[in-house]
Amino acid sequence: MTEPLRLSKRMSELGLCSRREADEWIARGWVRVDGKVISELGSKVLPSQRITVERQAAAEQSKRVTVLINKPMGYVSGQAEDGYTPAVALIKAENRWADDPAPENFHPTQLRSLVPAGRLDIDSVGLLVLTQDGRIAKQLIGETTSVDKEYLVRVQYTKPGKLPDSDLKKLNHGLWMDGKPLLPAKVRWQNEDQLSFTLKEGKKRQIRRMCDMVGLKVIGLKRVRIGRVKLGDLPVGQWRYLGADEAF
Repeated sequence: MTEPLRLSKRMSELGLCSRREADEWIARGWVRVDGKVISELGSKVLPSQRITVERQAAAEQSKRVTVLINKPMGYVSGQAEDGYTPAVALIKAENRWADDPAPENFHPTQLRSLVPAGRLDIDSVGLLVLTQDGRIAKQLIGETTSVDKEYLVRVQYTKPGKLPDSDLKKLNHGLWMDGKPLLPAKVRWQNEDQLSFTLKEGKKRQIRRMCDMVGLKVIGLKRVRIGRVKLGDLPVGQWRYLGADEAF
């Protein structure tokens, strides 16, 4: 027999919203199960039951913004830490990219619950996504994410000669980290001192640690793409909205 699940968990599994949004909608009476309004938090449903949401929920969700920022060095992705400024502090009207084609007008309420969907180290630069939309956060950092990320990495070989092909193969597949094998990556030379890394996972300081394992020192690291969304010409320290026609 199929076990009942928490309604908020089931809504998240179905891609309707994040669990936190689901709890908000349930509390507001915006969720129906088999046509009946369910407003009690913690309610459980069977996978076979039909879940629908009121129009107000979809309208509120459509107002949630997702922002792309070209993070400079020295900013942290998430909460302020050790006196360092979080990247969200750069999201203000004067830092919006002048060439942003999105029709949205910036308003400080858009900063409410605007959270990073993935991290970028303090000493790394490039594409960082901040979103109010739980569905996008889940798509980018959920356990089942299939969205790849591309980085340009300037390196210096710390041993005599140049990096052997066998070590380049190891970077592509064969290294272990934290007691587990890493998923296959795509790593190739862009020019004599720069590699392109395409990863499907994002362990803490993963690229720096991978490079370290084969005798490469990372001089600079820049994320240039997340899924189908590219950093493009977005200037350092500036931001733009994710367009209605863009998807990761």
